[in-house]
Amino acid sequence: MLSKKTKYGIKALTYLAKRKENCPVQISEIAGHENISIKFLERILLELRKAGVLDSKKGKGGGYFLARLPKDIPMTDIIRTLEGPIAMVPCVSLNFYKKCDDCKSEEVCAVNKLMIQVRDSSLQVFRNTSLQDLINY
Repeated sequence: MLSKKTKYGIKALTYLAKRKENCPVQISEIAGHENISIKFLERILLELRKAGVLDSKKGKGGGYFLARLPKDIPMTDIIRTLEGPIAMVPCVSLNFYKKCDDCKSEEVCAVNKLMIQVRDSSLQVFRNTSLQDLINY
């Protein structure tokens, strides 16, 4: 299940991407428009800035803005930044692999085989969907 953190992050990024000019937007404006707590949104936007999805400007006229064009921001960047691994179990994660303690053999594990299919399907959607695609819907 998608966390509120990731859902709100996508909503905030979509709000920024829909703007005609990529100029700084204050957190309060985004929070008010998207009905998100300012404190919660501050933490989300900071993570996205650290990941290189957003940039910010301090002072008068400051705020957050996209660091890249919407077409150059795939959903994988956003999901992994805010949610962590895309895979539902660690034994099938491409970036955060960890062997399951309760599994004797991944080669014969039915859960592993199913979750590989789920991971691959999810990755296909996330890799092939950019922030630009979301604002075009």
